[in-house]
Amino acid sequence: MSKSLNLYGGLGLGAVAILTGAYNFADRNVTPMPTDVRVMGEAPGNPDIGFMLRPAVASTMPSDGPMGIGRTALPEEIAAWDMDVSPNGTGLPVGSGNVEDGDALFQDYCAVCHGVFAEGVDNWPKLAGGADTLDREDPLKTVGSYWPYLSTVWDYVHRSMPFGNAQSLSADEVYAITAYILYSNDLVEDDFVLSNENFTEIELPNANGFIIDDRDQTELPVFSQEPCMENCKDTVEITMRATVLDVTPDQTAAREAFEAEQAAAAASEATPAAPETAAAATETAAATETAAAPAAEAAAPAAAGGLNMELVAAGEKVFKKCAACHQVGEGAQNKAGPMLNGVMGRPLGGLEGFGYSKAMAEMGAAGTVWNEETMSEFLAKPRDYVKGTKMSFAGLKKDDEIAAINEYLKSFSQ
Repeated sequence: MSKSLNLYGGLGLGAVAILTGAYNFADRNVTPMPTDVRVMGEAPGNPDIGFMLRPAVASTMPSDGPMGIGRTALPEEIAAWDMDVSPNGTGLPVGSGNVEDGDALFQDYCAVCHGVFAEGVDNWPKLAGGADTLDREDPLKTVGSYWPYLSTVWDYVHRSMPFGNAQSLSADEVYAITAYILYSNDLVEDDFVLSNENFTEIELPNANGFIIDDRDQTELPVFSQEPCMENCKDTVEITMRATVLDVTPDQTAAREAFEAEQAAAAASEATPAAPETAAAATETAAATETAAAPAAEAAAPAAAGGLNMELVAAGEKVFKKCAACHQVGEGAQNKAGPMLNGVMGRPLGGLEGFGYSKAMAEMGAAGTVWNEETMSEFLAKPRDYVKGTKMSFAGLKKDDEIAAINEYLKSFSQ
């Protein structure tokens, strides 16, 4: 018995010494627990979990949320998030901005992703173009072709742009950039000023292209019924084929092509060409080709219409800088800029059906015609040659590139 008392007595004294040392350490080095604490919730059933404690909330920050957590947002905090703009103009701040200022701002903040003409860079979104493409298999959905309301343009630029520095633009800058986007889609003129006062007067082309989502009334009742598992239709027939996706094989055409190939192979095996005959035919063809070569070379300049074909080839490469907005050649259509077939010899602003700037149209009406001289001046500095042009391209810096583009355009104007 005395041995047990000695043993446990020693252990007890050791424990007291350890606890005393721990207390002294904590008293000097550990921040004390607040005396005014609140228990969050009831005591847990498992004593190993313990209680969750938090300091008391200051009287200026009352806690009225569930379980005493959180509080009602202050008016200024709500205002910081409540930035949305409705189609009827609700939420718009007072301000204004014009196309010219918007052009400069767009080049500084937006063009790196969306292109200088809002035509998009690589896979970044295109904001202009795509008119009348919504009925195609691969429509181009832009502000001018697809978006229903201008409010979404203003709201998105204001809320999320420029990329990496959102909400750094002033209200006037957002108005100006929005005005330039409208201008890039040929929806306003170059002297247009957008403001909170005339904002709702702008109607985008696809404003009526959307419908109310009534699927909860029209579709849900249908698909909520007991499903039919057999004899659901009197007849079953193929009404369409997924030819657009190339997933429906055309077995008839494939079989006919295979049979024709087999027949040709069989005929070739049945009547092989004699070696002497084949060699003679080869010599005859070579001789004909040799004799025809000088004639073809002599006819080349005439066939090319006096064009420098090397310069035309160089111009085709340079034209890639223009292809974002202009098309040329077979099937060319108007894009952000007019198609350029037959441009040489045509009056400025003379392509019917394209919306030119006032300055361009007035120069054409006054008798100015596209030729090597006028095109060279325009390509060097578009904005200097045609004041107020819609073309925001800064211009070509090299004379040889301008000469190449001229020759290339001439090849589509004969």
